[in-house]
Amino acid sequence: MSNQSFHPPSLVWTTIGLSLTTFMQLLDTTIANVTLPNISSSLGACSEQGTWVITSFTASNAIALPMTGWMVRRFGHTRIFLISLLLFIITSFLCGIAQKLSELVIYRTLQGFFAGPLYPISQALLFTIYPTVKRGMALSLLAMVTVVAPIVGPLVGGWITDNYSWSWIFFINIPTGILAIIIVSVQLKDLSNHTEYQPIDYIGILLLIAGVSLLQIVLDNGNDLDWFESNFITISTCIAIMSLIALVSWELTYQYPIINFRLLKNQNFFVGTLTLILGYSGFFSINLILPQWLHNQLGYTSLWCGLASAPIGIFPIFLSPLVGRYGDKLDLRLLACCSFFIIGFSCYMRSNFTMNIDYNHIAMIQCFMGIGVALFFMPTTNILLSNLLLKDIADGSSLATFLRVLGSSLVASLTKWFWQRQHIIHYAQLIEHISPCSPTTQFYIEKIRGNKQTIILHLENIIEEQSTMLSTIDYFTLVGRLFFLLILLILFAKPPFIYNQTNKK
Repeated sequence: MSNQSFHPPSLVWTTIGLSLTTFMQLLDTTIANVTLPNISSSLGACSEQGTWVITSFTASNAIALPMTGWMVRRFGHTRIFLISLLLFIITSFLCGIAQKLSELVIYRTLQGFFAGPLYPISQALLFTIYPTVKRGMALSLLAMVTVVAPIVGPLVGGWITDNYSWSWIFFINIPTGILAIIIVSVQLKDLSNHTEYQPIDYIGILLLIAGVSLLQIVLDNGNDLDWFESNFITISTCIAIMSLIALVSWELTYQYPIINFRLLKNQNFFVGTLTLILGYSGFFSINLILPQWLHNQLGYTSLWCGLASAPIGIFPIFLSPLVGRYGDKLDLRLLACCSFFIIGFSCYMRSNFTMNIDYNHIAMIQCFMGIGVALFFMPTTNILLSNLLLKDIADGSSLATFLRVLGSSLVASLTKWFWQRQHIIHYAQLIEHISPCSPTTQFYIEKIRGNKQTIILHLENIIEEQSTMLSTIDYFTLVGRLFFLLILLILFAKPPFIYNQTNKK
C-alpha cells in the first residue's frame, strides 16, 4: 500500500498517539528545570554539576534531530518512530532509578538522543496520513502541543517534586509512552515503510557531534565563565565553529549526507525555516526572561511564576483547530504577519512594566500573546514544507527542528548576556545621578529613617531594582522590534503553500 493512498483506521486515534508522544518529548525538555536543586542535593552534587542534567539532554537531542531524515530513509518512518519511543521509555525509567549524578547524565544523554527523532517523524507522519486539505489542521494540533508542553513542564515538575519525588518526573513517561506505542503500532501497522540503502556518513556524524556538543557546552557555561575571558570557552568556540563549517561543507558535497542542507536552496523552506528560528527564539526568550524577573524582582514563587506564564497556552488550545481548518483558505503569510504583530505588540506592552505591576496584568498580556502564538506555528510550518517533495518531508522537518533548537539555545545565552550587560550599564548610569547635592537624593534620604549604613543600603537596593527593571524593558523592546521585522521577512515566501500532488517523485 503506498503512503499516498494510506488511511489509518482512525485519524483521531492516530493523531492522539502522535500528539501524546510529542507532548511527552517536549515536556521533558523543561520538566527537569525547576527540580535541579532537589536532584543535585539528592545525588550529592552541587548545583553547577546539576545543570549537566539539562545540557546532556539538549546536546544529544540536537545531535539526533538532523540524523532523523537519514534514519527514516534507511529504516522507515514507523519503525524508527516505535524503536525511538521504546528506547525513550526505557531510558526514562533508568533516569528515575539513577543513584549517582554521573549515571543520570548518561541516561539523560541517551534519553535526549532517542527523543530526537520523535517530533520530526510525528510531523512527517501527520503530513503523510492526512489529506492535503486537512494537513493544516494536523500541523495546528501539533503546534498547540509544541506551545503548551514546554509551559506545562515546569509546573508539572515542581508539583511532582514537592508532593512525591523527582524520580517521578521521569516515571510518568512510562505509561504515556506505552499507550502511544500501542496506538501508533495499531493504527499504522499497514503503512508501508519505503527504505533505501545509504552508507553511514561517519565523517558527517563525527563533525556533527563535535560541533553541536562543544557549542552547547559553550552556550551553557559562557555566562558563568565570562565568555572569551576564559581560555576554555575561546578554544571550545573555535573548535565548534570549525567543526560546524566543515560539517556544512562536507554535507553539501557528499553523495549520501546525514543532513540534507541542500533543502535550504528552496526559497520557501529557507524563508520559513529562518522565520521559524527567529520567531520561536523570540517566543522562547520571553518565557525565559519573564519568570526570572518575576522570581528575582517581584518575589514570585516558582509555582506563581508558572501560573503567570501559563495563560499564553489558553488561546492556542481553542484557536489551533480553527486555524488548521480555515487557515489554508487565506494567504498563510497574512496569518504569520498577524502573529508577528500581536507578539511584537505584547512585547511593547511589557516594556511599560513597573515594579508595581500586578499578577492580573501580567497574565492578561500573556493570554493576549497566546493569540499570536496560535497563529505562528501552522503557517510557518506549512510554508517551509510547502514546496518539498513528500520524500523530503522528514529531512526538512528534522533540519528545521534542529536549527530551531540550536537557535533557541543560542538565544538563551544571548538573552542572559544582554540582560546582565544592560543591567550593568543602567546601574552605572543611575549611580552617576546619586549625589548629596541632588534634590532628588536629598528627598529620598529625608524619607529614610536610620543610620548612614541603612540609608546607603536602601539606596543600593533601589538602584539594583531599577537597573534590572530597565534592562528588562530594553529586552522586551528589542524582541518586539524583532517580531515586527519578521513581518517583512515572511513576505519573501512565494505562494501557493498547499502541497502539490503532481510534484511527487
